[in-house]
Amino acid sequence: MNQHALLHIPDSRYCFAVGKDEIVIRLRMAKDDQVKVFLVYGPKYQFQMQQSEMEMTAHYEDNLYKYYEKRLKLDDVRLAYIFRVEEDGKSLYYSEDGLTESYSFPEAFYNFFQMPYINENDRMETVDWMQGAIFYQIFVDRFFAGNTQKDRSYINMQWGDKPTPKSFAGGDLRGIIEKLDYLENLGISAIYLTPIFLSKSNHKYDIEDYKTIDPMFGTMQEFRELVELAHAKGIRIVLDAVFNHCSMDMKQFRDVMEKGRKSEYYDWFIIDGDYPEPEKRNYECFASCNYMPKLNTANAKVQEFLLEIALYWIREAGIDGWRLDVSDEVSHDFWRRFRREVKALKKDCVIVGENWHDAYSYLMGDQYDSIMNYAFTKACLDYFAHDNFDAKQMAEKLNSNLMRNTAQVNDMMLNLLDSHDTHRFFSEVGKNKKKLLSAIALEIAFPGATCIYYGTEICMEGGYDPDSRRCFDWDQSHWDMDFLREVQNILQWKKKDVIRYGIVRVYAKDDYLYVERRYQKTKFILKLNRESYEVYEEEMKS
Repeated sequence: MNQHALLHIPDSRYCFAVGKDEIVIRLRMAKDDQVKVFLVYGPKYQFQMQQSEMEMTAHYEDNLYKYYEKRLKLDDVRLAYIFRVEEDGKSLYYSEDGLTESYSFPEAFYNFFQMPYINENDRMETVDWMQGAIFYQIFVDRFFAGNTQKDRSYINMQWGDKPTPKSFAGGDLRGIIEKLDYLENLGISAIYLTPIFLSKSNHKYDIEDYKTIDPMFGTMQEFRELVELAHAKGIRIVLDAVFNHCSMDMKQFRDVMEKGRKSEYYDWFIIDGDYPEPEKRNYECFASCNYMPKLNTANAKVQEFLLEIALYWIREAGIDGWRLDVSDEVSHDFWRRFRREVKALKKDCVIVGENWHDAYSYLMGDQYDSIMNYAFTKACLDYFAHDNFDAKQMAEKLNSNLMRNTAQVNDMMLNLLDSHDTHRFFSEVGKNKKKLLSAIALEIAFPGATCIYYGTEICMEGGYDPDSRRCFDWDQSHWDMDFLREVQNILQWKKKDVIRYGIVRVYAKDDYLYVERRYQKTKFILKLNRESYEVYEEEMKS
């Protein structure tokens, strides 16, 4: 047995509550170990005298490890437990003392693992609607121009021309309202909008006023209309929270530019000197963009300012969630306050961070619900586009990603193939429609919410930003209607309870990737390779 691979951490992704009296326990072991693993458990205060035992299943497997998992319903929510490992007919015990040849149950209170108590306010709850959600990400300026009466003097490109970093096409909120029927028929149940607030740019990630909708896009009345009509169709609305940075034209930064250290807002930013000097870039900003100064989210007044914005749009417009831009560069302290206040106002308001990497420290139940799952994106690129993975390696990678987080977080992950910040997936797979369909099928069957970048369903192409932000082509004579109908069929799977709630198993066999979901008496199996997929659904015997 490879003891170096052995790992269990109580009160973590290896032991967590999924209900008021139910927990999940995981144990990591070396992939090649030929062992049987048993969970030995009992009530915390009787464990010395009273133990039960059940075998654990190696449910997940990556390139290095097996992950054994067991769900337990508890009569007593104070649990003590250890692991018994059988190898070649010999029992070894794994506890807080590590791996030992024997275990003294009369002295177990010194070294058992424990779930001390399942406190309701510590348990992370799943936002139920996220488990079956199909998001549609819209880059507003490029989706559809619906308001023909607005001031169009800012528009500097023809609809359909290739965009530049500073081009404006005229898409707006009225355009989204007019296309709600289209989105409903496609199978969409949530819309994620890139920023809609006052800004000089086409992307609007440099915000001047967080409580004003940019006139290029529309009015507060139109936004409320969009939310109301979307809700009537069962479609949620999630906005982009750009709280890491703002525009240098925001009034608070302008005040600092004018008054320097004498400004009441000086400490709202992180400045090296008496005044911010854009040419020298002597202040923290997003990336190297001096026109987007970083907000000091360690400052209590900045926190209050941003929290009021978050709550304002829930109160005033009834939005259903926030996607958090550059969220891993904002303080944990702020996100903890953010979660408490947002969830107190609207419990099922989802909080999705833009973290491109392992974000476990943000996903422990006190900050985000989930993240944009770019680890899933990268795995799909490696398998479908770059041929870096075969089916076995793809299964291992997906399992490894699942083991980063608790079950609740996995059920709320925002899985995506591409976005406004990446190349278009269709272009990445060499405009191979079979590969795109197979990837969408995987995205739907995998745990979590699905995010479709606008135009994927009509095979939109595009390279890196700004080319990935082309205008939606509404000329249906250019569409592959068979492809569109197949996308619609695949998206319907997400309505199935077995897909929404089912336990997942991912594995490879004969160079095919399998995603198996089980729920109650139903089993759903997706079998796929790079250019094809098959689906099986069957009733399981009791």
